[in-house]
Amino acid sequence: MDTTTIQQLLASADVGDRLQGLNQLRSLEPEVAFPLVQPLIQDANARIRYAAVSQLATLGHVNPTQTQELLRDRLLHDTETDVRAAAADAMAALQLPFALEDLETAYHSTDDWLLQFSIVAALGALANPAAVTLLKEALNSSQELVMLAAIGSLGELRQPDILDVLRPFVDYPDWQVRHRLAIALGQIGTADAKQILEQMQTDSAQAVVEAVQTSLAQLTS
Repeated sequence: MDTTTIQQLLASADVGDRLQGLNQLRSLEPEVAFPLVQPLIQDANARIRYAAVSQLATLGHVNPTQTQELLRDRLLHDTETDVRAAAADAMAALQLPFALEDLETAYHSTDDWLLQFSIVAALGALANPAAVTLLKEALNSSQELVMLAAIGSLGELRQPDILDVLRPFVDYPDWQVRHRLAIALGQIGTADAKQILEQMQTDSAQAVVEAVQTSLAQLTS
């Protein structure tokens, strides 16, 4: 499909046409697609905004400064949680320079635990060690899924000095938390992390034991 036809679809009053146009943007060079996606980021339809924001995760490198402004606006001001979550994901995936500050602001300015979950989950991909402070805070969330995401992101960041805050979760009642902990410890991969994993080999949940064994095998291979 040529660029003119895609532009016509994007400008259509029909939501289905605009969605089709967004999908067709993937066939264009990023430098061509980037300016075309921008008007859709503030579309009246939430599905369109979500699809447009999501595409910035792959197109945003064309102009990181402008992309950061676009994503910050949606992260902080969009009316839909899904769109704000997509903005958080894109900012982290692109590892934008001021993404952490924006994500921290969004985390602290909302009571929407689903948005907080998305922000915390995105922090692992951000690859910024300074995110550890916010992740430590998220470990104390009253929402278990937010806590679970924090453990996962701490594992992705691979910072050995966070083991003291992860160690207490060895005895956490929910096996899913212990399972995620076992994976995170394997990602961190230090001698101290291995020692904690060895202590978890007698966990009461088989899924946790299997995750522990997998992590230990990776560390010894």
